[in-house]
Amino acid sequence: MTLRDLSWQKNDPSFDHILDELEWRGYIHVSTDLDELRARMNEGPITYYCGFDPTAPSLHLGHLVQLLLLRRLQLAGNNPIGVVGGSTGLIGDPRPTAERTLNSREVVAEWVNQLRDQIEGYLDFDGEHAAQMVNNLDWTIDLSAIDFLRDIGKYFRVGAMLKKDAVAARLNSDAGISYTEFSYQILQAYDFLQLYKRYGLEMQTGGSDQWGNLVGGVDLIRRAEGASVHALGSPLITNSDGTKFGKSEGNAIWINAELTSPYAFYQFWLNTDDADVVSRLKVFTFFSREKIAEFERKVAEEPFRREAQRALAREVTVLVHGQEATENAIAASEALFGQGDLLGLDAQTLQQAIAELPNTEAAVGVELAQVLTDTRAVESLSAARRAIKQGGVSLNNVRVEDEHRTVVAEDLLPGNVIVLRRGKKTLVGATIK
Repeated sequence: MTLRDLSWQKNDPSFDHILDELEWRGYIHVSTDLDELRARMNEGPITYYCGFDPTAPSLHLGHLVQLLLLRRLQLAGNNPIGVVGGSTGLIGDPRPTAERTLNSREVVAEWVNQLRDQIEGYLDFDGEHAAQMVNNLDWTIDLSAIDFLRDIGKYFRVGAMLKKDAVAARLNSDAGISYTEFSYQILQAYDFLQLYKRYGLEMQTGGSDQWGNLVGGVDLIRRAEGASVHALGSPLITNSDGTKFGKSEGNAIWINAELTSPYAFYQFWLNTDDADVVSRLKVFTFFSREKIAEFERKVAEEPFRREAQRALAREVTVLVHGQEATENAIAASEALFGQGDLLGLDAQTLQQAIAELPNTEAAVGVELAQVLTDTRAVESLSAARRAIKQGGVSLNNVRVEDEHRTVVAEDLLPGNVIVLRRGKKTLVGATIK
């Protein structure tokens, strides 16, 4: 993967300390000892890490929080290590609901490479504070069960392990929990210990749902090495109504363009609720405190303009997918609503956009009324014809008046698609085979 241009990413100089900025932006939900961490960071650069398990072929929005946290700490003059869980990914962090399906070694190895490529795009691997990437399979592949139990297991108390949220939830469910997943917390703690020994690492970051695993590593290093290290837990990304986002919730926003297209990715951020947009700007963009305060004022005074949402959508889509894909997504978004040229869009972007609309497949010669009916833009064929006759339907942003109008070859946009709009906001699409 070619590393993107990271030069535009800057921490806000108005903050006296990076921890102050992280707190203001909402990155710190729970921590070991912030005062002690601040004092340590004042002495010089700290080496820190976050681990990413290959339980899917892509990272998602929740992981992006950690990638940006790694990056902000690096910009502040610290040394990041990205860890891909080639071994922990074979086990799986226990979910509160049910046992994970174990993936094959071949699948996990493939996902390790894909995640590694994604992580590398957010860090700088040159210069004084160059990042490093490691795979935790490196220090577990030759570890025997006897050595694991004797040298590591002796530091863990079962009572404390049973109190971990995910473990407790599973123990109280009909599913129970296997020894495999129960042991995951020891493996993650062992990562922290090995990184401490090998790289002098002193801090781990992660989501607040990982807090039990994070402090497990802190405790292991204290018991095994007599050393004090740190952990930061970030809040989970939710809407103001408490809705979560993630793979387990079934609504993950992936950073792999093949799983969540740049168009869909842009639309996700563009549709951010007014109540959530300022907090998202703080976490997911490098806008300054002053700039975000300006957007906050606009949300309060002119919410209908949605300037904050457009800025958020553009900034994060550029961050993840680059400038060209972002401009294509914006052009498609505007063109679909009659503010741009649909014919000027490339086939891939149009197909991505159609995929996000109610859509169907049809053939040349089909009535537009039938397309409207098949995509449930109207309740019946007669209602569709009536809407067309009344002038309430457009094809590719051109109003249609013939209630029996059919699709002809000349109607096809790049990618062999058409776009129908009923009224101002109801959009549907069709791929013409």
